Amino acid sequence: MQNVTLNNGVEMPILGFGVYQIPPEQTERAVTDALAAGYRLLDTAAAYENEEAVGRAIKSSGIPREELFVTTKLWVQDAPGEENTERAFAASLRRLGLDYLDLYLMHQPYGDVYGQWRAMQHLYREGRAKAIGVSNFYPDRLLDLVLNNDITPAVNQVETHPFFPRTADQELMREHGVQIQSWGGFAEGRNNLFTNPVLREIGEKHGKSVAQVVLRWLVQRGVVAIPKSVRPERMAANIDVFDFELTDDQMASIATLNTGGSLFFDHRDPEMVGWLSKRRVA
Repeated sequence: MQNVTLNNGVEMPILGFGVYQIPPEQTERAVTDALAAGYRLLDTAAAYENEEAVGRAIKSSGIPREELFVTTKLWVQDAPGEENTERAFAASLRRLGLDYLDLYLMHQPYGDVYGQWRAMQHLYREGRAKAIGVSNFYPDRLLDLVLNNDITPAVNQVETHPFFPRTADQELMREHGVQIQSWGGFAEGRNNLFTNPVLREIGEKHGKSVAQVVLRWLVQRGVVAIPKSVRPERMAANIDVFDFELTDDQMASIATLNTGGSLFFDHRDPEMVGWLSKRRVA
């Protein structure tokens, strides 16, 4: 597995397994299969409500803890302040059955962002989180956080796929030592991604699927990806992207698919801000 080195020297697999929208009753089996397929980066969140199932799969796998890279996320309503952030972190650790996290992310750029970040910096300094970062931060919010705090986020996990490649955002992150990570790498199949003629033609030339082409495109750009599946054969295929390389022309062809915006929602949309800020996590 290829790794990236975060701004504090921690190594993170460039390809992992995400569990967003996998029901809790299916998550343990899915994570067990993913670990068997060779994944070592696992990405969950308090808001996904499946941390306990992820933890059970980790425990039953028998894989040494130091070989795994586990990420979870702090939800807005979990932590309107420093003390609540630490309580939310402890609750996630308890559900996962772990005594530290490899990466703890602020899930949304809302609420008491600075209070939450102060608490997360404390967790990092104590060693309970080996790295800390953010998710869904657009460049203005990210730069504000970077310039006004002691610790720069190690990671920013954002919507990134062929229709919204975030090239300029990635460059700004690179300038400030923040690793870009993709969520929604397959755009959940929107815009007919899996039958897109550009991606299909590239796949045919390499003997690879569209999904493998997309993941190779992300990896080749240095973007950490966390594809999701509940089917073992697809998990195996998704991790099998290190035996081919896209040409410069193929990378340029994929760049033409950019639509210039999100296929899901804009985190700067007032209605979305209101909805996410009110959404409660059980």
